[in-house]
Amino acid sequence: MSNGGIGIANLPNQRHKLVAQRGAHFTLMVVGESGLGKTTLINTLFSTELASPRAYHTRHQKQFSKETEIDIIRAELEEKNFKVKLTVIDTPGFGDYVNNRESWTPIIDFLDDQHESFMRQEQQPQRSDKLDMRVHACLYFIRPTGHTLKPLDIEIMKRLGTRVNLVPVIAKADTLTPEALQGFKERVRDVLTAQGIRIYQPPIETSETEQTAEHAKLLTSMMPFSIIGSTDDVKTADGRTVKGREYLWGVAEVENEEHCDFKKLRSLLIRTHMLDLIHTTEQGHYETYRQAQMETRKFGEPKVKKLDNPKFKEEEEALRKRFTEQVKLEEARFRQWEQHLIAERDRLNKDLEQAHSQIKSLEADLDSMQGGYGATTICNVMRQHLSQGLWASSSPVV
Repeated sequence: MSNGGIGIANLPNQRHKLVAQRGAHFTLMVVGESGLGKTTLINTLFSTELASPRAYHTRHQKQFSKETEIDIIRAELEEKNFKVKLTVIDTPGFGDYVNNRESWTPIIDFLDDQHESFMRQEQQPQRSDKLDMRVHACLYFIRPTGHTLKPLDIEIMKRLGTRVNLVPVIAKADTLTPEALQGFKERVRDVLTAQGIRIYQPPIETSETEQTAEHAKLLTSMMPFSIIGSTDDVKTADGRTVKGREYLWGVAEVENEEHCDFKKLRSLLIRTHMLDLIHTTEQGHYETYRQAQMETRKFGEPKVKKLDNPKFKEEEEALRKRFTEQVKLEEARFRQWEQHLIAERDRLNKDLEQAHSQIKSLEADLDSMQGGYGATTICNVMRQHLSQGLWASSSPVV
């Protein structure tokens, strides 16, 4: 064998050429409560106006429906002749209500439906025009309370972590002091570990350079990323023009690593681990879903709907029975309350009838006194009746 080898070392270059020719398709989902800057961050990440922030009145009109929605935004980005077909999945309405029970259901159903759709397309004779909407990464926005994760955060993140590459981010990091932000990060990490929530872990390959491996370790240690999103150009005190937010105390810079982790998040999603996110989705989350479905379904058989599943039918029947019992209980309470009101009404009407009878008797006494007694005698009689509390006026109760 020649000292120059047989050329296997050139395979990465060939892979690079294939990817460059085909481009990449990347789907990113953003989940979090309204007002945390999800749209602004996406526009900042990809340096373009992918979507406009939802107007305040529109957002609150949507909240009356009490449903989490799914918004799909598509764009094609190009840099140095390399194209990326980007799809952003937004979830307006999530976590915006007093009762957020099951508000995660549309999100989880969407993730599962994309795996299901892709699996069905792979089973068709013609597979050249497959539509792939599988989500490669999900940014979960945590409100910067400074305390810890809310029960809703824990519940949805548990479900997301088993279906998609989950990347938690602390939104609007400039609202916390550096000390409070660091403490908040540590508390969030503790909850993630205690609850067994799976988040995306950048792989550390033995073949990687020491610098690359250290970068992957750094990204892992920085989660959840603290972020500031802004597409506005602002002037710093030293005269620089940067993307950031201007305050009375100074400027919060988006790309200043002393202010937030935006550059690290961008590196993870775009510069260093985009292809790994795609690969992990295909070989990890999708294969897990496909295997689970193939173990319970015959080839080509449609997915079992929740309501067709015997387990869900039992749960539905139990819920219906409990609902019926609750309605009967409330109806009994209402009838009892109604009977009490009727009895109270009858008692008041009876009292009013007695009062009216007494008034008529008084009027008769007055008439007789006016005919046969003097003014002094009339006054004395009236005082006597008044002292007995017989003067009253009222209206009948209906």
